[in-house]
Amino acid sequence: MLDDDTDIHPLFNGAPKTTAFKKLRKRIVANVREAIEQYGMIERDSRWLVCLSGGKDSYTLLAILYELKWRGLLPVDLLACNLDQGQPGFPATVLPEFLEKMGVPHRIEYQDTYSIVMDKVPAGRTFCALCSRLRRGNLYRVAREEGCSAVVLGHHRDDILETFFMNLFHGGRLATMPPKLVNEEGDLFLYRPLAHVAEDDCDRFAKALNYPIIPCDLCGSQDGLQRQQVKQILDGWEKNSPGRRQVMFRALMNARPSHLLDPKLFDFAGLETFSQPLTEQLPDQG
Repeated sequence: MLDDDTDIHPLFNGAPKTTAFKKLRKRIVANVREAIEQYGMIERDSRWLVCLSGGKDSYTLLAILYELKWRGLLPVDLLACNLDQGQPGFPATVLPEFLEKMGVPHRIEYQDTYSIVMDKVPAGRTFCALCSRLRRGNLYRVAREEGCSAVVLGHHRDDILETFFMNLFHGGRLATMPPKLVNEEGDLFLYRPLAHVAEDDCDRFAKALNYPIIPCDLCGSQDGLQRQQVKQILDGWEKNSPGRRQVMFRALMNARPSHLLDPKLFDFAGLETFSQPLTEQLPDQG
């Protein structure tokens, strides 16, 4: 079915017919399917709020989820949602027109979180933390209003790796973005189906399909962000040792609590040996 264009969703209209693109698409589909199955994301007959920012990652997410539905592998209802945060110059008509053209059910929500962020964040500080909290709160609200059981985000493998190293370098903890979690209120799941997908694959996929990319000017206007610094480090490692990112990502899936140092994860104090006293091990000499 991957090579059959007759029943394809409009999101794939104009897709290149090259072998390279077919392999790319097949790889992303396999990665997303693996993550969905491995982390138990599917609740049959549920409804997902698929968050669409207008970036390459969220376009890729939306298309691949529809690919899986088309193939009968994702028995959930999808509702695309864009949160217009009131950023000056944001092209507010791009996403509604695109989603209408693609025949994708959607909701465009306007909330001026931009003004709040600009008012609350001191000069020289990064906007990301507050912006993310405000955005997430509004998306949870929309999900409840629309009867959705999950909020679905477009964070990919490289986002997860970068967050791990940010926590390692700056937060003093081993943690990253989980592929699945429950919100603090306990009433919604948060899923990241692109967890196994490389950023470069998202970039090439979105460009190949000529999706109308909308940059995030709020974050992109700040130099020296911690995430950009970490990204540069990972880029350097990848350049010197191709495949390094994937090796590090596999390590996140292969944690060994007994070989770390956190006594809350492993009972070091309770460790016992199974050896017996020497006298009990000697054979009977009688």
